[in-house]
Amino acid sequence: MMRSLFSGVAGLKTHQTKMDVIGNNIANVNTVAFKSSATTFSDIMYQTTQQASGATATRGGTNAKQIGLGVTNGATKVSITSAGAAQSTGDALDIRLTDANSTNFFIVNNGSKNLFTRAGSFYIDGMGNLAMTTTGYLVMGWQVDPENNANIIKDTVSALRIMKTENLTSAPEATTKAYFHGVIDKNDSQFNSTNGYVRSFTLYDNLGYSYTAKFSIKKVDGTKGDYSIELTNIYDADNNDKLAEYIANAPEGETRSKADVFGQSITVPTDYDATAQNYKFSQNDETPPVVSLTVGEGADAKTYTLNGTTFVNNADSSDTKSLSEVCGVAADKIDSVTGVTVKDDNTLTVNITTIGEYINFDTSEGFLNYAGAPGSKTLLMKSFKLGPNEDDPALSDIEIDFSRLLNYDNGGTSTAVADRGWPDGNSLIGEGKKLGTMTGLSIQTDGKIYGSYSNGNTVLLGQIAVAQFANASGLEEKGDNCYDTTLNSGEFDGIGMDISADGSSMNTGQLEMANVDLSSEFTDMITTQRGFQANSRIITVSDTMLEELINLKR
Repeated sequence: MMRSLFSGVAGLKTHQTKMDVIGNNIANVNTVAFKSSATTFSDIMYQTTQQASGATATRGGTNAKQIGLGVTNGATKVSITSAGAAQSTGDALDIRLTDANSTNFFIVNNGSKNLFTRAGSFYIDGMGNLAMTTTGYLVMGWQVDPENNANIIKDTVSALRIMKTENLTSAPEATTKAYFHGVIDKNDSQFNSTNGYVRSFTLYDNLGYSYTAKFSIKKVDGTKGDYSIELTNIYDADNNDKLAEYIANAPEGETRSKADVFGQSITVPTDYDATAQNYKFSQNDETPPVVSLTVGEGADAKTYTLNGTTFVNNADSSDTKSLSEVCGVAADKIDSVTGVTVKDDNTLTVNITTIGEYINFDTSEGFLNYAGAPGSKTLLMKSFKLGPNEDDPALSDIEIDFSRLLNYDNGGTSTAVADRGWPDGNSLIGEGKKLGTMTGLSIQTDGKIYGSYSNGNTVLLGQIAVAQFANASGLEEKGDNCYDTTLNSGEFDGIGMDISADGSSMNTGQLEMANVDLSSEFTDMITTQRGFQANSRIITVSDTMLEELINLKR
């Protein structure tokens, strides 16, 4: 038999294989992240009919005489490191890998082992897992540190169950900070009214229940930039005044006032035995008024001398003087003190509801000098006292910042408002939150998955890990857009990598298209077709030659 006949058959087989590869490439032209393949040929072997000989002094050398015996498929190479073009989908769970230095792969698990893919079309399955859309294979990554939900623990990869029950809601947070801002105009008539200039803000306890704190600002001395500020009410969502309830529900023998929550109380000791004592009645002024008290006893009456004013008490009688009469303190400076009562049982009683706080402005610049006391621009609202259980309160103390208030002429109109939280760049700290329900998911360029919630919180839920290989072209195609490791690709360490470590990234709302080049495929198709035809011709001609040989016998 003629060797050319077998060479032709080998040529047909290899060109048929190449055509199979081309057909597969074209068939997958719209397959997500498909990697095209290319076939290379190599000659099979040679029959040597004469060995090469070396040259001598009288004669030159000769080359070996060899006859080739056909062709075979040398290799089928997958262009796995060549990325396909981007296709926009708008789906937040569609992810395209962008490589910087090495080719990256998603890690997925089919229930028995980890596989690798470039196809980033994912969805949330019925168990809340992030999974491949086409196969349901679970996407692998790293979990959130249970002790610090802002950190990721980068150990052995596991399934990302991002929609588990505890992730569907965001815990409420108690309000711990608030601030006043805007303009206070001393010519605004509201500051001289009975109710004052009323401002309020909403706050939350650590169970997510909301309350409204109301404040009244009144002018004390506009020329000196002095204003008083009093907490008047704290209403819950059912319009119950929790501040009033706190005062009314005082245990027996205990006196409560608004000053316990916001402001300062005047406290005067009882049972005076000394003949003369001095007592400070205010902590709000830099030089607080002092009351000088002298107690004397007689047969039928006790006498009390307060700053030069003498009171005589007989039997069960008592005398009352206003604080301004006794101390010389202006009545509008301490609104809530109603008077001083001197009794005949060696006690002095100051009738106090509460004393609010004071804010003072620089009258030349309009900026806040201090709130409460010089050196301070914040005041504390002890709202924790208002909770149903003071030993384990749901409400937290709230630090209120007044430094953003201005004291300007604004045409008689004030614009000051109160808000919860403290501005910190583009966000607020300490503002408190109600219970939040999940409203959406987002995946960052480093693969971190965040949940968005109705209370404004954004919570880290996990991170998608990627795999890189020493020889990505050595991976074995397993179908379903997946690959497996081989001895020539390098092993997967079980942990994976942060895609941002080498500058690579994940791009959401996009998918990687197939990297099939149709123009190249059709060109290869033509050359493959012609090669197949040529090899067919070899067989035909060889057959004709054999036929001629057979015909010699006729």
